[in-house]
Amino acid sequence: MLAFLVRFLYWPAVLSLLILAACSSNPVLLSKDATVPVGVDLSGRWTIRSDSSNQRFRSDSGEERLIPTSRPQRSRRQKSASGTSVQVFIEFGKSLKITQTNYGIFISYDRSIVEEFTFGENRIVSIGPIEALRVSGWDEQAFVVETRDATGATLYETWHLDANNAVLVRDVRISKGEDDTYKLRQIFDRQ
Repeated sequence: MLAFLVRFLYWPAVLSLLILAACSSNPVLLSKDATVPVGVDLSGRWTIRSDSSNQRFRSDSGEERLIPTSRPQRSRRQKSASGTSVQVFIEFGKSLKITQTNYGIFISYDRSIVEEFTFGENRIVSIGPIEALRVSGWDEQAFVVETRDATGATLYETWHLDANNAVLVRDVRISKGEDDTYKLRQIFDRQ
């Protein structure tokens, strides 16, 4: 009788825990396409337009702050006011050198920081003790990188060409749930 009761109570409890865990976890980041779209090459040297150098963001409390986007003005380990750590994965620079291969992309910011992305990657990345899940690849004509930290905050970055490939547009957004806490658009001209 005791064995019957244990079995009778065990499976509903396990099922309830699985449902609860599925509902409370962060949504999974979907892998991106690893195939470079025909005719898309972000390679080159790029210079930021002067009106793209700083950006405001809104914290969870509604307070607006200016986020400096040049390296000397900010600390790499700085956390945003919203309490997320995903901000440490954002890099900024006034001049970029992008090298694109069939399998990945290298972005050099002000000739000092280089980020490497593999097309179709889906892996854990880290800066010091901070870890996040990252996916990167192609969504139509745009190169997309999504990075999610342990709090569920997600950093979205997209890069695409405009104006007959003479302009590089970078959109950056940090979201937690349905709310965007940070938005930035940077425009770079080909050198």
